[in-house]
Amino acid sequence: LEKHNEINLFKNIEMPLVEVLAKMQYNGMYLDKEELISFGNEIKQQLEKLTKEIYELAEEEFNINSTIQLGNILFEKLKLTSSKKTKKGYSTDVDALEKIKDEHPIVNKILEYRGLTKLNSTYVEGMLPYINENTKRIHSFFHQTVTATGRISSTEPNLQNIPTRIELGKRLRKVFKPREGYVFIDADYSQIELRVLAHISQDEHMLQAFKDGEDIHKQAASKVLNIPIEQVTKEQRSSAKAVNFGIVYGISDFGLAQQLGISRKKAKEYIEQYLEKYNGINKFMEEVVEEAKEKGYVETLFNRRRYIPELKSNNYMVREFGKRAAMNTPIQGTAADIMKIAMVNLNKKLEEANIDTNIILQVHDELILETKIEYKEKAKEILKECMENAANLSVPLVVEVSEATNWYDCK
Repeated sequence: LEKHNEINLFKNIEMPLVEVLAKMQYNGMYLDKEELISFGNEIKQQLEKLTKEIYELAEEEFNINSTIQLGNILFEKLKLTSSKKTKKGYSTDVDALEKIKDEHPIVNKILEYRGLTKLNSTYVEGMLPYINENTKRIHSFFHQTVTATGRISSTEPNLQNIPTRIELGKRLRKVFKPREGYVFIDADYSQIELRVLAHISQDEHMLQAFKDGEDIHKQAASKVLNIPIEQVTKEQRSSAKAVNFGIVYGISDFGLAQQLGISRKKAKEYIEQYLEKYNGINKFMEEVVEEAKEKGYVETLFNRRRYIPELKSNNYMVREFGKRAAMNTPIQGTAADIMKIAMVNLNKKLEEANIDTNIILQVHDELILETKIEYKEKAKEILKECMENAANLSVPLVVEVSEATNWYDCK
């Protein structure tokens, strides 16, 4: 550890965090069992309705969960465009279905059916056995040593991947509630990864945007498209947002084209224009990959290391993965380190303040506390302060705090 300059990371971040995560697991999170069961019943009713609609569109009954039967209906009976047929029949995975969803209304229904089936099996049926008989709470395990970037992960059950994209999945959060007389306080870092990127790359435009409290996605759209910031439309902002976050994950023109539903050529131009305008980011991306090739690893601001042997691979796809990991790890890993520091400091400050408040959940850049109602203002103050002062970057760390009587209504 001394040789790698990781003593501080070990002693002041990871080890004190053990206690925080142990407390989170011990305290757990209350889950309204009756409500979860009735939510499950609602999903089942929706599934029955969808099944009928799918049968009507197919003009026959078949097993929707059977790849072979589904393939025959879609590609032989309805003559939709199929990807290659393999020994096992036609591919009906999500990617294959996404490509043909505009060809026939049955495809969207099948995608919806799959989403609901997964929701029911993973989150309703799957969550019930984890409710502790004595505490009526779910005590998820939090791990420090699973992810490659240093993020905390959660298992049994995984509370970090409760779906947020579909409304019904999001509604699952309503069953998580504070105990009587308590309230949830939720705090979320605003665009922490982009702020870390601004700090590490020292890109002047990005630094300026965050210092002036500008909308970073609007700024990107205005710079790339050469239009005044006040003329940026909602669509242009969301395209720029996809590029901003895509850049953090080392997105390819192919990936961006798929995400925005545009041609690869157009996506390539967009990325090139972006990197031309934000040349500090471009320089950082190029340098970090070169350095990783040389040293064999990348590091976060707090000296957490990730080795990237993939960069030496003979396989092009593997090397490309290595490049993306080299670009993304210092950003995502530093954001994870900052969150861990905030949690350690918060735990200490809450103990000192001696108020009835517990950290009960961490989801990447979000923290949730369960606090006794009379202490909520004090808890909010401590929470915001610990998160915003966890690290000293060239741009401010901004935290949005909200309170609610269930997880769904947070923020």
